[in-house]
Amino acid sequence: MDTLRLEIITPQEIAFSEDVHMVTLPAIEGQMGVYAHHVRLITRIEPGEIIVTRDGEDRYLAVGEGLVEITGSGVAVVTDMAIPAERIDEAKAEEARARAAARLQEVVSDEEVATVNASLARSLAQLHVRRRRRP
Repeated sequence: MDTLRLEIITPQEIAFSEDVHMVTLPAIEGQMGVYAHHVRLITRIEPGEIIVTRDGEDRYLAVGEGLVEITGSGVAVVTDMAIPAERIDEAKAEEARARAAARLQEVVSDEEVATVNASLARSLAQLHVRRRRRP
């Protein structure tokens, strides 16, 4: 089976860089599966779950908003967050979700609403991935 190179880059680190058989992305248009030789595409991703398949095994990462470039031989993701399921601290993610939800109850500017909504979406993505992938 052909492979493609998956690179996931955040402002802090290269979160993932390996050859894989398939990648499932939370694209803005809906969940998208990518294999080697995929048609070229640039699209946005939204907070959610990336599923990486290699040698019949799936690995899961919670991701934030970002952009993805797909070529026939690779997938490059630039995002504000990428955390493997096993590294997600559920208590911290729940705390961040609660803080963001409480902040939305206050009178805030449009800019603050956008920032808080983004934080809330990242927290929910982490909780979703962690709770579905408990060992």
